[in-house]
Amino acid sequence: MERFFSDFYCDYKNMSPNTLAFLGDCVFEVFIREELVCKFPNHSPKELNKLKTEKVCCQAQSDLLKKVLSSLTEEETVICKRGRNAHTSHLPKSATNAQYHEATALECLLGYLYLKGDLKRLRELLSINN
Repeated sequence: MERFFSDFYCDYKNMSPNTLAFLGDCVFEVFIREELVCKFPNHSPKELNKLKTEKVCCQAQSDLLKKVLSSLTEEETVICKRGRNAHTSHLPKSATNAQYHEATALECLLGYLYLKGDLKRLRELLSINN
């Protein structure tokens, strides 16, 4: 179990789903960026960014959530439902409302698992997409 700043106490079990999704969005992006720079070490940042934006978007996150749903634990399913049902004031431009809420559910789960320090489980779920 590890985090970047694991010395800080963090009450992740009682955080709002939007707060967890805020962090989960970053966790997902770092995972994708790391994957891309390892697969394409000599691509320019411009090329890498183009590849990143194809993967870090509502539609891709919604698709990934659908792929991992059947492998989630009961606890993880509850977290996803909290994220999916979270009230947001943002309306997606390039995705449906359903895709946006599914992406938020995934981000909520990723933020939760990161703060829990369960990087092994994060890797398992994010690797399902590959």
